[in-house]
Amino acid sequence: MGTAVPAPLPAADRGALRIADRVVAKIAAQAAGEVLGDAPGAALVPRDRSPHASVSVRKDSARLRLTLELGYPADIGAVCGSVRGHVTSRVEALTGMSVPEVAVEVERLHSAADRRKDEGRVQ
Repeated sequence: MGTAVPAPLPAADRGALRIADRVVAKIAAQAAGEVLGDAPGAALVPRDRSPHASVSVRKDSARLRLTLELGYPADIGAVCGSVRGHVTSRVEALTGMSVPEVAVEVERLHSAADRRKDEGRVQ
């Protein structure tokens, strides 16, 4: 006599995958950097000034806050809109979560004039 193989459990009864908040934040920051690398004035922003993300996850939903620095002059609204759209699509695609809110905060603007002024200083 053979051993009976139990029927597989329905997906809802097998458990759930929980993605850590810091992982979602890392995905969001990386996605923001993808857009900012092609943004006007990107060369003016120091390389060590990568975007920072914080996240609030509830069930299958992630609310994001991004802090970034931009080169200036640039259409700040358009750049922020591009960042918001790209981050939303990447986080949704990679985590399966909905992203109802992405708040973008521009912490600092970097201009060519500021760079020239800083290069002229002797310490």
